[in-house]
Amino acid sequence: MSDVHTRFETLLEQHGGIVGKVVRIYARTADDRRDLAQEIATQLWRAFPRYEDRLGKFSTWMYRIALNVGISHLRRVRTFEVLDDGVPAPEPDDQLEALYARIRALDGLDRALVLLYLEDRSYAEIADVLGISEANVATKLSRLRTRLREQLTGAAS
Repeated sequence: MSDVHTRFETLLEQHGGIVGKVVRIYARTADDRRDLAQEIATQLWRAFPRYEDRLGKFSTWMYRIALNVGISHLRRVRTFEVLDDGVPAPEPDDQLEALYARIRALDGLDRALVLLYLEDRSYAEIADVLGISEANVATKLSRLRTRLREQLTGAAS
């Protein structure tokens, strides 16, 4: 196995949670999640020769690629199926799944913002990953937190 392949596998293993989180947000079924995870890994491998440590953290680079693949996947899926407008009411003991269901109902950029926010990424890193300003990150996140809070408290009533 080459040094490049070994380094890639090591980094992918260290940051594999990123792929899992993106997959959970952008894919609905277990089959879709497996397919999306494989597509993300493939795109990461294809882009890896162009990754340079001096250009930024591996996790930021990985998020950027994983989110782009997730958003592309979402666009493809939406062209082939009609999605429900409503999100099923959560079970009383399943608040985390209810949150994920609400996040999955957001558009691609908003999903990415919430995911990175839940990962405790700084506004600067979120802005870097998504290619928007820190001020835009702050504004969008404030609105999204309010909207999600209202939806979740409304669903619990």
